[in-house]
Amino acid sequence: MSSIMTNTAALTALQSLNATSKSLQDTQARISTGYRVSQASDNAAYWSIATTMRSDNQAMSTVSDSLGLGASKVDTAYTGMNSAITTINTIQQKLTASYGQTDASKEKTQVEIKALQDQLKAYADGATFSGTNMLSLSTASGTAADVKIVSAFNRDSAGAVSISTIDVNVEGIKLYDSGAAPTAKGILDTDRLGATGAAVTSASAPTLGAVAAATDTYSVASLAIFSGGTAASDSQISQMMTVVDAALKDMTTAATKLGAAKSSIDLQKTFTSSLMDSIDRGVGQLVDADMNKESTRLQALQVQQQLGVQALSIANGSSQSILSLFR
Repeated sequence: MSSIMTNTAALTALQSLNATSKSLQDTQARISTGYRVSQASDNAAYWSIATTMRSDNQAMSTVSDSLGLGASKVDTAYTGMNSAITTINTIQQKLTASYGQTDASKEKTQVEIKALQDQLKAYADGATFSGTNMLSLSTASGTAADVKIVSAFNRDSAGAVSISTIDVNVEGIKLYDSGAAPTAKGILDTDRLGATGAAVTSASAPTLGAVAAATDTYSVASLAIFSGGTAASDSQISQMMTVVDAALKDMTTAATKLGAAKSSIDLQKTFTSSLMDSIDRGVGQLVDADMNKESTRLQALQVQQQLGVQALSIANGSSQSILSLFR
């Protein structure tokens, strides 16, 4: 039935053309943005997942920066510690050489030892990065706080977030602590028993030139083989060597701890970088457009649109043929 009131063919052609135009707009949007899910209306679930993971990736980027900063702090402390170990070895050599020397020779050796002690303090004071110094502290009371390096940004299955850290135990590696009442002094300024090298809380200053006593204490930072015109006895120098050796062992342990922390930071940096890449790939699989597929679809839809326009033109022209019936 032909009707001048309702052109069914034209309505059908128009609906088809509108659907083709909508599909063409969607395809063009995917090509221009590079995403098949660029907003929540495209796919709410995928968009939500991608948005959350992108946010996590940005947080991990900050974690990576924190790890880089932490690595620099640990590197600085390790450099200072390593230099101090070299210097304390030299002090040990000077003490060994002074054993059995004359008082005049011990006086000259003391000048060298004092210069080396000053150098140790300079190394510790200079090992500062971004305001953090793990070797030279001033703890008012109690123990020194650990240096915490942010190492990971975590999100559990319930969506709760948390932060993981790599902690460096500063109390166990500090060389000096000039604070009023720290729980313990540093490795180099703490008092040690000359007989064993063990750290003690109370000092018992030796009388230079006398026979070494079991209760005599020394610290690497202040020990002297010549002072006030008096030279240390050989037995006292032997105790000083014991103290220096004990401090050297503690410094070696501290350097090992710093090396382990540096290794942990490097491993975590590598893992974080790999994890960020994995998240990028995962998000891409969810929301990125397949450009080859979209290009093919675009060409097909453009042909469909042209055919739809022609079909609509033909359908609109059919009503004109009705006029021929009345001629």
